[in-house]
Amino acid sequence: MIAAIEYVLFDWDGTLLDSFEADANAYMDMFGALGMPWSIAELKRHYSPNWHHVYRAARLPRAKWEEADRLWRLSYRKQQPKMQPGARRVLETLDRRFHLALVSSGSRTRVRRQLREHNVSEMFLAKICNEDAPRRKPHPAPLRMALGKLRAQPHACVYIGDAPEDIEMAHRAGVRAIGVLGGSPVPERLRAASPDALIETIRELPALLKSF
Repeated sequence: MIAAIEYVLFDWDGTLLDSFEADANAYMDMFGALGMPWSIAELKRHYSPNWHHVYRAARLPRAKWEEADRLWRLSYRKQQPKMQPGARRVLETLDRRFHLALVSSGSRTRVRRQLREHNVSEMFLAKICNEDAPRRKPHPAPLRMALGKLRAQPHACVYIGDAPEDIEMAHRAGVRAIGVLGGSPVPERLRAASPDALIETIRELPALLKSF
């Protein structure tokens, strides 16, 4: 018998935050400033929560990574991404039934600021960001760190994400995974990662979890 879900852990960018346009604008500004003619199509083809994978795909010299980070952050500050449609209501609904947590590849400063701006920070009992774990997605370390903070067993958890790295991280940690296609820049790769379930939008999540 499959154990009942007690903990629902979320990715942030793309899953709860409608962030790809903001991410892409920052990438295009950054690559343009560095004189690299990268396109949105190329970004989508190589997109990863671990931006170093994007840098490698673009053949950005390692010596320029720090400058690339600075330029990306500078551009992103001008963006104002909103939450995915219905995401806040979904969190409010699930918060009445489950323990919620966040595992994001984003920087702690940015993600925690956005959580406060969207008035959802208090819903998450644990928040793991890029600087908090020793390894990045798809390594299971960030998710395992969240489980440790929650004192949760993997079989009682489910992770919600929009990228194949989210699914791989969850499965490597022994956690079931649900993929959200709507905000994903890489929906085909997300399908190929074999999540335990797929939904088109985050709005479908509460109904799915009733029978998951």
